[in-house]
Amino acid sequence: MVGIIGRNGAGKSTLLKILSRITEPTGGRVRIDGRVASLLEVGTGFHPELTGRENIFLNGAILGMAKQEIRSKFDEIVAFADVERFLDTPVKHYSSGMYVRLAFAVAAHLEPEILIVDEVLAVGDAAFQRKCLGRIREVSNAEGRTVLFVSHNMAAIEALCSRVLLLESGKVARDGLAADVTKHHLRNMMDGTASLLCRGETRFIKSLTMTDQSGHMSTAFQIGDSVFFEIELFSEVPVEQPLIGIAFYTPGGERVATLNSHIQHTRDWSFSGGTRVRAVWKNIPLNTGEYRVDICLWSSDRELETLNGCTSLNVCAKDVYGTGRLPDPSFQGLLVPDVSWEFDLDTAPNETLSFPVRGTETSHR
Repeated sequence: MVGIIGRNGAGKSTLLKILSRITEPTGGRVRIDGRVASLLEVGTGFHPELTGRENIFLNGAILGMAKQEIRSKFDEIVAFADVERFLDTPVKHYSSGMYVRLAFAVAAHLEPEILIVDEVLAVGDAAFQRKCLGRIREVSNAEGRTVLFVSHNMAAIEALCSRVLLLESGKVARDGLAADVTKHHLRNMMDGTASLLCRGETRFIKSLTMTDQSGHMSTAFQIGDSVFFEIELFSEVPVEQPLIGIAFYTPGGERVATLNSHIQHTRDWSFSGGTRVRAVWKNIPLNTGEYRVDICLWSSDRELETLNGCTSLNVCAKDVYGTGRLPDPSFQGLLVPDVSWEFDLDTAPNETLSFPVRGTETSHR
């Protein structure tokens, strides 16, 4: 089982399309020995007016399965998707989760020598994602087939793959053991360029930099990291009771957090000439994504300067709960809560199960 990782635009999906014979290479060649099946976009070929039963046969045929092969695996596909009650209902009435489960169930029961998988584990709820992982592991280990697996989920890559290729700008930048290559990739993601920069001529705010705990400037951090901010200010006249705000926005313009020196710091201060201000956002609770950063400077109740989009904060995935599963903003939301759970277990009623976000003391008692 070989993992393929890299930043967006590195060439991962293009490579899979070439291997799947969707795209012809402009140079070089690919040699393939065996039947190839691709899970590049789950659910392609489903017809909304047809029932789940009819779509199993339709989708199976599109994916290259013979009718007899589909019949022999029909019950197994239905059981995997857990849609037996709705088998004779048109899929246009299915929930998105049911639709995806059925589509993956059909695709996952192909029997190729080579299976190409692209980010399909981002579908469905957590329980179904675990089932998908188990099925892919079963295909590779128990059935002895080759699996090429593309994902941004580093925990899944490490759990499933023995070998990983890291792509950068369409070329193989690293090839080795899964743990080594994923760690190298995450380190590169966090070693971004200087995080600053206030563009153009500014009147008061000269720079904003972000650094990690080791003092390295970066725009990329992992969930739960602490981010250190340093703001360089300059004014030819005294600025009384200044207020500094650093705001973070989604790509859609929704504000998700603000660092505010007036609310979060009680001491009065002023400055003239040049000065530096530092702030630490401890254990950032933001989920994976890119956030726009704005900075503003006020004096008393008067706005002196605002710089919109002066830099960005890129939050990378991390197994913060120690469960082997990564928080996903598509169904969990923008925040990663610092939470502990306790369960009354039938076999051991006095024991607890907790997953603190911070620190290394994660407990599985």
